[in-house]
Amino acid sequence: MTTSFRVERDSMGELKVPAHALWGAQTQRAVDNFPVSGLTRPRGFIAAPGLVTQAAARATRRLGLLDPKVAEAVEAAAAEVAAGRHDAHFPIDVFQTGSGTSTNMNANEVIAALSSARLKSPVHPNDQVNMGQSSNDSIPTAIHVSAALALRQALVPALAHLRDVLLGRERELAGTVTTGRTHLMDAMPVTLGQELSGWRTQIENGLARLASVEPRLLALAQGGTAVGTGINAHPQFGRRFCEELAAITGVAFVPAPNYFEALSAQDAAVELSGQLKVVAVSLMKIANDLRLMNSGPLAGLGEISLPALQAGSSIMPGKVNPVIPEATAMVAAQVIGNDTAITIAGQSGNFQLNVMLPLIAHNLLASISLLANVSRLLADRAIAGFKVNEARIAEALDRNPILVTALNPVIGYEKGAAIAKAAYAQGRPIREVAREMTQLPAAELDKLLDPAELTRGGVKGGTGSGG
Repeated sequence: MTTSFRVERDSMGELKVPAHALWGAQTQRAVDNFPVSGLTRPRGFIAAPGLVTQAAARATRRLGLLDPKVAEAVEAAAAEVAAGRHDAHFPIDVFQTGSGTSTNMNANEVIAALSSARLKSPVHPNDQVNMGQSSNDSIPTAIHVSAALALRQALVPALAHLRDVLLGRERELAGTVTTGRTHLMDAMPVTLGQELSGWRTQIENGLARLASVEPRLLALAQGGTAVGTGINAHPQFGRRFCEELAAITGVAFVPAPNYFEALSAQDAAVELSGQLKVVAVSLMKIANDLRLMNSGPLAGLGEISLPALQAGSSIMPGKVNPVIPEATAMVAAQVIGNDTAITIAGQSGNFQLNVMLPLIAHNLLASISLLANVSRLLADRAIAGFKVNEARIAEALDRNPILVTALNPVIGYEKGAAIAKAAYAQGRPIREVAREMTQLPAAELDKLLDPAELTRGGVKGGTGSGG
């Protein structure tokens, strides 16, 4: 199959570009130079430079720096890019020049081509589309913008949904008593509602952590241009830019308090990635608890039955696996790995510029997207629909020798340990053994060893340590 080409020129000379492509020479050089992974930038990191250019065009027009007709054409073309109408024209590999200059020029060239077609006269990608900007402030700005929007539009709503589903099941199962476990060993009873309340609180804390990062995420580098001094930008450009971007997105972006920090460091991105890692850790804990509670159905705990979603084996008929918790755990592992890469990339701020910006953008948006998607799956296809195996829970609870802990204030730790060992060795319920080995009346034993009562807390005295 033959492909037709056209000849484009940049400051380094001429080269061939596919005839259909909206991009120009600088993008093509990056395509040729970086055949590394086959990974192109995510949708959010195509949209963000579009939004950045749209706001910049408005700002330069308001400041009287760019011809109004050109500015309007650039703004309209940038809005099309932000909306996803031209994603096929952003072909550069994620692993490219560390400043993201290739990514920035890809956007500039596509927007210039669209603007030129709209005006029927040439629009220059550097002099007009990139007016008042540099890759060195536009790409850090695009990282913050894309991450802030992805949080608001995807992850925060997904985590809020997961929290709400957990809260619903927590209330539903508030009276279902089960065996608590520490060290994966039988411990004092809890309700399933209490277990779910712990998971819910993890998610609520994750939401609070993400909210705490936002003030630094909404502070933008735009206006610092090449090295933070604002060379070639109007003194009011950064402020006007943020006002326009806020009007477009509905998000209260503001100029960074120090452009030198905003260009040279990616501390806010590293901070956000760390909070995403905490959310991943929370999800992995929840997923692993679900897997263990669902284990069996005969030789495991078998406390709950997760929804059966697909066949679990190509050789063992009837086997069903906890696929959603497994997918959740894999997402968590990936996000933790992404955070490690972002941490290393965040250290790569050499003097006035970080030189791993495309990697930071890719991993940050990947983590947000993965967590958002799997949080909804975990809520809707695992937690919302699991069934409680009450007979199995009651059987294990009745035989749990650790219930004897409730007798410590009455008979002491040593006597309690002897009862627990005897009950375990004989495979008998703790109440039967306690009746034989103490002088306590049956009614008092029933009251002291009531599992539901033991889940309500309260200090009843006693000795010994936790575990």
